Amino acid sequence: MLQKETGFDLPAKIEDFVSQKCLTSCINGQYTSVTSDKTFDVIDPGSGNRLAVVADCGEDEIEAAVTAGEKAFKNSGWATMPVNERAVLLHRLADLVEKEKDALAKLEALDCGKVLANASWDIENFCQTLRYYTDLSVNTSRRFSLAVSAHEAWTVRHPYGVCAFIFPWNFPFLLLGWGISAALAAGNTVVVKPAEDTPLSTLYFGSLAKEAGIPDGVVNIVPGLGETAGAALARHPRIKRMSFTGSPEVGRLVGGACGENLVPVKLELGGKGAEVVFDDIDLEDTVDKLVQAITFHTGQVCCTASRWIVQESCFDRFVDSCQRRFQQVVVGHGLTEGTQMGPVVSQKQQDRILGYLEKGKQEGAEVLFGGTTAAVAGFANGHFVAPALLTGSSENVAAREEIFGPVAYVVPFGSDDEGVELANSTPYGLANSVWTGNLERAVAVAESMVAGNSWINAHNVFVHGVPYGGVNLSGLGGGVLGPETYFDYLRQQSVVRPL
Repeated sequence: MLQKETGFDLPAKIEDFVSQKCLTSCINGQYTSVTSDKTFDVIDPGSGNRLAVVADCGEDEIEAAVTAGEKAFKNSGWATMPVNERAVLLHRLADLVEKEKDALAKLEALDCGKVLANASWDIENFCQTLRYYTDLSVNTSRRFSLAVSAHEAWTVRHPYGVCAFIFPWNFPFLLLGWGISAALAAGNTVVVKPAEDTPLSTLYFGSLAKEAGIPDGVVNIVPGLGETAGAALARHPRIKRMSFTGSPEVGRLVGGACGENLVPVKLELGGKGAEVVFDDIDLEDTVDKLVQAITFHTGQVCCTASRWIVQESCFDRFVDSCQRRFQQVVVGHGLTEGTQMGPVVSQKQQDRILGYLEKGKQEGAEVLFGGTTAAVAGFANGHFVAPALLTGSSENVAAREEIFGPVAYVVPFGSDDEGVELANSTPYGLANSVWTGNLERAVAVAESMVAGNSWINAHNVFVHGVPYGGVNLSGLGGGVLGPETYFDYLRQQSVVRPL
């Protein structure tokens, strides 16, 4: 039982679910029997103890899931039912998730190492996303008349069929919502491969879809390793659309596999966010917000604020304030009251972060704060790191490559143009921010940044209805959260009648 394994308990319903001998795929509305003896353990990164045993699925289960999705698309009525009837079921699903928000948040916090309040926000955001796209589907026409000479012409949009999703380990439930909500609202069926490090909330979601009355086969979930289940899903010839969220390295593999089958692919990849800070800001308030941003989910956020580009005239004061603020960050288990920053997701991720810090120092970076593991009383086997602040050349490896941890790199700049140039000196292009009291300057700098998203006097701002996506190494194929995403999951067909 989880109480014994982790020291934390969960509501009985979820406790019973994750304490099964082995968690398996959810295909065609049923948790399937295990066809292989391959399994993997899911670990609480805060304690190092086991949370659950999960089936290591592969090509057979992916084939079964795609087949179930195809049959549901053709026969269940999901794709053809009136949009308002489908909306009733999706709103019912959102209501069920919200009803179990507290329990799901605890499970997410244990599985990912998240601070409980952040996990709760993730679950609520899922509900908001599902409701946003559901309501959008009800209020959006799929038929558009075209004004052309001597012809009656129009376009009509239809769902594609089976849409595939591979999600990362940092925001499993939130990204599940960002991914499948538009696809389901458009009338597609889905096959989801959650990250092997954090599959629990996604697997439990299968039971909620069933309870809400979503037809069997519309939502299919297959756990497994990336190189087996993930690769099998990406190269499957009968999926109609693919969405992958993760690293550029794996994104290239997924994109290549989809290219072989001419399957449209959406890639949401990494980032190395820049924050251009001018000397006319409220320094203490800005430092507080940036420290919160880099320590949010222990820096394991693709759009995290990791490159702090600070105007020379306030650089020293900014650094001094940062060092004081970093000292106040409380590191602990995500379910421990008062924790402000939890563990990283795994020993592998801890080693990656510490390795980058060592590489950065070898290339001449100065560590201004942190740069080590963090000791947390009672959790000696947890994967904790201290938040870190580095400075030095903007060409340093720690300033250029995505570390995916609570590591900020601060450099000075002089003119506005220099600040923008430093912000754009990266192959990534996901999300940056500008901090200034001059609105005209803020707009000019924000629009000059080469990225999918620019924020003014804030970071990590996600609003339903505002597109969020990346350019360059940060992604392609369209973003999420905006109305365009809904149409990404509808194929366009033109109809023409000569007059």
